[in-house]
Amino acid sequence: MKNFNNNYLPFLLLFIQPVFMASNLIVARGGVEHVPPISLAFWRWTVVVLLLLPFTYSLLIKNSKIVKKEFKKLFFLGAMGCGVCGAFPFLAGETTTVTNMGIIYTSSPIFIILISALFFNEKINFTKIIGLVSCLIGVFIIIIKGDLDLLLNLNFTIGDLWMLAAAIGWALYSIYLFYWKSELPIFQRFTLVAFFGAVSLLPFYAIEEIVIERTVFNYQFFLWVLFAAISPGIIAFTLYSMAQKSLGASLTGFTLYIFTIYAAIYGFILFDEQIEIYHLFGTILVFIGVYLAKKKYEIKT
Repeated sequence: MKNFNNNYLPFLLLFIQPVFMASNLIVARGGVEHVPPISLAFWRWTVVVLLLLPFTYSLLIKNSKIVKKEFKKLFFLGAMGCGVCGAFPFLAGETTTVTNMGIIYTSSPIFIILISALFFNEKINFTKIIGLVSCLIGVFIIIIKGDLDLLLNLNFTIGDLWMLAAAIGWALYSIYLFYWKSELPIFQRFTLVAFFGAVSLLPFYAIEEIVIERTVFNYQFFLWVLFAAISPGIIAFTLYSMAQKSLGASLTGFTLYIFTIYAAIYGFILFDEQIEIYHLFGTILVFIGVYLAKKKYEIKT
């Protein structure tokens, strides 16, 4: 039984982890009906820090010299991974569907390859170029809902564009997480990334509170913030780290594709969303594109 668990548990995590990862889109679609989006993102990461700090505080104090040395890098990672990728999906959820968000977010590996080629001299061959084009066309089909009139009239759903920006933000986070090696253990680093993510969101949260909409600290607020912090936050991160440690970055990356399927299921069951033909065409092109672009290509995180 022990051998079974050791051999098959990491593979089971490939299917279990996206259940929690995709629940972030439930928050993005349902939570923003009760909590303003930037407020939701800010308090979500603040709660993550408060939950992790009792376990990491003394260790971070001991490693304070490392923290000071890596301060700028940690702030950037927090701003991208928790700021951009934390707030933008919640902004997207106000105007687009869970299904759209899931498919568009799956394009992030394409932006990882593009940015790596532009700034880190990663090589792109003809197969990768075909993959890049296929994926981008697929995302574009989702954004214009398969209707060229929307393109001609520049009538896009703003939420889809927010989600595309979130995919680019995740790409930047993933790339620099790989290239900026850290002397900090994984959970200490995650605590600080979450902390700086909350810090990066603070001024925008203040503007939202003063200019746009004030947060009501009621039962719904605490329910959605806790759910966002625990399910797609701490649990998803922990399970991903466990799977990656056993299976490596390339295989664990498949959680992103399974994530898309769960996103569509959540949208159908919880928000009565329908799968349209353009979703299927866009998804096929995105999956083919990512497969071709990632062939013989791997970023180890």
